[in-house]
Amino acid sequence: MRLLGAILSFLMAVSLAAAEPAKRAEPKEQTKADTKEQPKAKPAAAKAKKAEKKGTADKGEKNEKNEKVSKEILDSYAAIPLNDRVSIQSDLIWTGDYNGVLSGEFGERSVAAVKAFQKRKGGKETGVLNLQERASLAAAAKPKQEAVGWRIVDDLSTGARIGIPAKLMPNTNVSGGISRWSSQRSETSAETFRIAQTGTTLGPIFERMKKEPAGRRTEYSVLKEDFFVISGLQNLKKFYVRAQLRGDEVRGITILYDQAMAGIMEPVVVAMSSAFAPFPSGRPVLPPPRRKVEYASGVSVGQGVIVTSREALEGCHVVTIAGIGGADRVADDKASRLALLRVHGANLNAVALAGAAPKGDVTLLGIAEPQAQGGGAAVSPAKARVSDALALDPAPALGFDGAAALDAEGRLAGIAVLDMPLVAGTAPGPSATAALMPVEAIRALLAEQKIVADGAAAGTEAAKGSIVRVICVRK
Repeated sequence: MRLLGAILSFLMAVSLAAAEPAKRAEPKEQTKADTKEQPKAKPAAAKAKKAEKKGTADKGEKNEKNEKVSKEILDSYAAIPLNDRVSIQSDLIWTGDYNGVLSGEFGERSVAAVKAFQKRKGGKETGVLNLQERASLAAAAKPKQEAVGWRIVDDLSTGARIGIPAKLMPNTNVSGGISRWSSQRSETSAETFRIAQTGTTLGPIFERMKKEPAGRRTEYSVLKEDFFVISGLQNLKKFYVRAQLRGDEVRGITILYDQAMAGIMEPVVVAMSSAFAPFPSGRPVLPPPRRKVEYASGVSVGQGVIVTSREALEGCHVVTIAGIGGADRVADDKASRLALLRVHGANLNAVALAGAAPKGDVTLLGIAEPQAQGGGAAVSPAKARVSDALALDPAPALGFDGAAALDAEGRLAGIAVLDMPLVAGTAPGPSATAALMPVEAIRALLAEQKIVADGAAAGTEAAKGSIVRVICVRK
């Protein structure tokens, strides 16, 4: 509760700055990718109804017109990499200047958002950001994103991609084909849903969700050919529902929050609505930002050398081994996804290497990160099965990136490497995947660095003395 209180205090100040520009920045047009699929969020029902009467409400489903944007401006954005254009749109959402989809396509609506930002900053309204303005935009958006713990999440329950404010919704629960993120006492929550059956149409679902569950009172709603938006009050909370139809399948998200948190949540709901991709394509999207401090595991193999996951060290300014101190990066290999660290003056047991990577059951030894369920400083085991493709099932807890995988004799058979698109919760859940980087890859990396693995510790209990916690600190 102290943490939530601190977050809320900071966010209240941040949201006041974000909410006011959001009210002003409602361009009349939307870009082509600004989205045929994605309606824009409506922070207030009354405002939405007023806009609808003017013919500007939820323009998200209409292609943006570019008649008022010069060819020079369009060409300048076309020359920018797609990920950079998506990043600009995302930052404009967080500054309250843009209310559309993170598509990377720039037209009249996106350019108008850039001009709105330039005008507020007292600059010339060119519609194109120079380097100084781009840096200023990123600097303005970053604290707002970090304040809520903004993450892009791939939800395997529905197949949708969504944005989650992890600090406001730190708890994750996946069951019955539904993924749910929430605060400790459910002051805020987001829940995905999926309806798929032959002959599915939006109309009946739309009408039902306007009234259900009991206690729901709709204040604003719009139904189009392939999507709908509903918002209002659900008992004492505000709610926002967005869903889209493709074929015989509907995918959607429901956001709930206490009315007292409206000032904080309304700009966040805009960002969540814009990031929501119910049927994501292969187009690049914003990568989930890495946390400033992250925890992984590593295993000693001799000569003060520790093997761990290469991805766990990505962007690290300082790497520390808990209870020992700083570690030097000796080598990393993109193909094997492994990295070598060296510590000096540490008395670590070195684990014995297996002859080959096993298929079937393995024992994972790692240290769960402090915030994870059951997290602490102790080495803990977890069971997993290795497939023919070297996938590990189930994926272990956060903190086990770089954990040791032991064979039946308790020898190091490989290193567990986690892919975690789901970063909003305290456990990987089904959206995470894990793979075994086999002992052959470890041997090859050691040989390349002329390091001799001289470990003798074998068996689960003996090998626990070889496991360390790796702490990555980013700028």
